[in-house]
Amino acid sequence: MRAEFIDPSLPHAPFEVKGLPYRARRTVGDRLLEALMALAESQASLLSHNQKPWASITFTGSRHEVMLDFEGPEAVAAGERFIAALPDHEFSILGQLVADATVSEVTSSTLPYPRMVVTCVLLLLEDA
Repeated sequence: MRAEFIDPSLPHAPFEVKGLPYRARRTVGDRLLEALMALAESQASLLSHNQKPWASITFTGSRHEVMLDFEGPEAVAAGERFIAALPDHEFSILGQLVADATVSEVTSSTLPYPRMVVTCVLLLLEDA
């Protein structure tokens, strides 16, 4: 999960619509990141997220490349569990089917503190 601190003086801040607060709609990418952070036991920091449209003759969807940073001994242990669980994890993202989820790169270091950077690639298809 993430917390956002929004300055109400900025134009992108939520605003009132007929007395009801307006919030921007969560995208597929937002829902995917939420699911990945839950799988990472909230021990990871998001370094990058790239999303590209994807299509074949029969399917449409999007390809996501996500880079997560696990810092500290507990976080690195959670990262190892994340790597083991990702390929077989059953995601529940509204209107989407995760067709493929792979870890494409892992970089680890132990000094000055344990750290692991995991890059994963996911293919999401629109569920009809």
